[in-house]
Amino acid sequence: VIYSVLGFIIETIFGMLTKGVIESRKSFLYGPFCGIYGLGAIVMIIGLQYFKKNNYTLFFGGFLIGSIVEYIVSLVGEYVYHIKWWDYSTMPFNLNGRICVWFSLAWGILAIYLMTSIHPKIDHFIDRFTPKTIKTLAIISVILLMIDSMITGVALKMFFTRLVQNYQLELQNVDNYMIDYEKLYQHPTIKQIVDHWFTDEKILKTFPNIKVTGKEG
Repeated sequence: VIYSVLGFIIETIFGMLTKGVIESRKSFLYGPFCGIYGLGAIVMIIGLQYFKKNNYTLFFGGFLIGSIVEYIVSLVGEYVYHIKWWDYSTMPFNLNGRICVWFSLAWGILAIYLMTSIHPKIDHFIDRFTPKTIKTLAIISVILLMIDSMITGVALKMFFTRLVQNYQLELQNVDNYMIDYEKLYQHPTIKQIVDHWFTDEKILKTFPNIKVTGKEG
């Protein structure tokens, strides 16, 4: 949770520096979380124990592990959520648009700072709390993340339903579930809730870099 929030801050600053605007870099509709940083940090902290010999090995480990995590998260996003969270296909030295060498280099550099500076400070901060407090906070955080994740999943499915119904877009990988969500969307109460809380504007403001793939690619 901590690293997901830090990742959200890092991504927001990165967006400001590269695009000159403040835009949402969240993974979910409501919480200030960039999930790939939280997941990536935990996998790195565990996986980089073998690479803690020096900064060179940490860099290599971060480059490798960060790239694998980023690729898998991108793959899951496409096949589970039917969405592209990011697309590096226009950048040099990319692999299927899911990872590219420049961001992999950034993962390597981040791994050095993570293991030598950031994580020790986070550990020291957590040690200030009692085990009971940590357990309570962890349980609450997991519940909130699960709820936020499920709401986000439903909202995105409804967003795709509207894209097909209102704009006649033919999208890849939506046929299997579209019929069920079209039926849900036709229910007056559900339609009212969806159109009020999960508007196109809300989705596009939360995920300004969202991309969907047409049936012809």
